[in-house]
Amino acid sequence: MTKPFDMGAFLSGVLTSSKLTQQRHLRQAKIMQAAIQLRWQQDNAWVWQLKHLRWFFAQNLKNRSYSTRYYCRLTTLIIYKRLGKNDQMLIDWLNTQK
Repeated sequence: MTKPFDMGAFLSGVLTSSKLTQQRHLRQAKIMQAAIQLRWQQDNAWVWQLKHLRWFFAQNLKNRSYSTRYYCRLTTLIIYKRLGKNDQMLIDWLNTQK
């Protein structure tokens, strides 16, 4: 049996803001992780692709407020930073998601 992916440990190196902000990003990352796990069976953020994040935004955030979508965009950028990806396509796509 494998150990579940620890999102807190994964993001600990890149979360440098206040405790409250860190908790918000971690909570949102866990929500993203759970949704992607249910749909794509991809628990581990190391294997996430742009299509997984696009799906999450299209399906899970379509009826959410602008501020919720904004903070999820920030969390997504933090995850990509931790992955070491500098994907301009992601940044451009996130900028179109208002």
